[in-house]
Amino acid sequence: MNRKISELKSFLKNKKVAVLGVGISNKPLIKFISKYAAKITAFDMADENDAYIQMAKQEFEKEGITLDWSLGHTYLDKLQGFDIIFKTPKVRVDLPQLIEERNNGAIITSEMEVFMECCPCKIIAVTGSDGKTTTTTMISLLLKESGYEVHVGGNIGTPLLDQINEIKETDIVVLELSSFQLHSMRKSPDIAVITNISPNHLDVHKDYEEYIDAKKNVFRFQSMFGKLVLNYNNEITREFSKEARGNVTWFNKINPEGYYFDKKTINFPENNAIPRNEIKVVGSHNAENYCAAIAAVGDMVSKEAIQKVFANFNGVEHRIEFVREINNVSFYNSSIDSSPTRTKATLKAFADFGKRVVIISGGKDKNSDYTGLGDAMLEVSNKIILCGENSNLIKESIDEAFKNLENSSYSKKPTSGDDNLIIYIADSYEDAVKKSVELADQGEAVVLTPAGTSFDRFRNFEERGNTFKNIVQSLNL
Repeated sequence: MNRKISELKSFLKNKKVAVLGVGISNKPLIKFISKYAAKITAFDMADENDAYIQMAKQEFEKEGITLDWSLGHTYLDKLQGFDIIFKTPKVRVDLPQLIEERNNGAIITSEMEVFMECCPCKIIAVTGSDGKTTTTTMISLLLKESGYEVHVGGNIGTPLLDQINEIKETDIVVLELSSFQLHSMRKSPDIAVITNISPNHLDVHKDYEEYIDAKKNVFRFQSMFGKLVLNYNNEITREFSKEARGNVTWFNKINPEGYYFDKKTINFPENNAIPRNEIKVVGSHNAENYCAAIAAVGDMVSKEAIQKVFANFNGVEHRIEFVREINNVSFYNSSIDSSPTRTKATLKAFADFGKRVVIISGGKDKNSDYTGLGDAMLEVSNKIILCGENSNLIKESIDEAFKNLENSSYSKKPTSGDDNLIIYIADSYEDAVKKSVELADQGEAVVLTPAGTSFDRFRNFEERGNTFKNIVQSLNL
């Protein structure tokens, strides 16, 4: 048995444990520690009548797991006298209740930190403001194609702590990690990949500096044998190299031994290159993600594996995901676009492809910077449908861009007059899709790219994307 797991089990024995948040990662955590801890209390801000909480309770009861519960808006009032507190990623470590418990001797940790501490095999972790999931997925596919036993977790895949006894030393774990997961992390992976850094999640982090500092934890605790993969084109990640403890590998750095792309190829060391027209997923941002993936594991996989994976990868669900074509109009779901930066990257992919689109955008703002979003939208569209709490912020950026059209260099743009730019405010996604069908011309695409989080209407971006896809699939034209 894994020695560290044995130590963890002994440590949990007779301990009073609190689990903050009963979500996707903490449910398996509860199942795992319930065999060893003396008493577990589950804390969640959802109330007793919440459907998800009711389902979770039934699931635990069916498996014979007995828990105490503290629910509702005062759920943290009972956070007193615990030995160990597992927090969900979005719970800040500087909450007064957590500070008090820490001062009283409690250990504050998380499911992911415990997993990384106990994992017996090599860990590769990917973080960044954009491109994490595509890069993580690509790394896992390259390794699987090369014969490795791979376990994928973090923000994607499945929670891994309750599977740790099945993970062997010869396996490889690939994780996608957010700034929330990294914020209090004191363990770094063997190989760390940072795709890029731009303002994000400023509705949760105190400021941009705190967000950047959280990202540094992905490499801050590496040993001298660690590997850090950084984006040379991003000013912030370029500076991270000065703090690296291990070896730095660059992507987007053009040199004979570099991992970079141009208009025609994706290039990697020893003069290897793969034509971009052999890759199904469009967009320079995806080419960048591919470079990051090869930079991370290029010395562990073959060129043949790279060629095969690149040629067959159809993209990740909710990331410029093709839904269907109706009357020569293509529908795409990019619900993952929870920031203006993500939306600009998605729209650039269509601009690079020379595709005109009808845009459906809008979600919940997270104190994002909307500079340049309107310009990116007008580059590919003059038909924009807004549906979300941040619609007014998006419209302000569009209005500003429209005023500056006379000095623009857009390849195709509205020519003159407000009636040439259509901005429609939709009441619902059903209304938005119906209007998009009315506005789209043959040969164009309809793209859901929200530029905001899903929390104004949905539990997560997956639910938002699935709602959009279901509406599109139900169209009968």
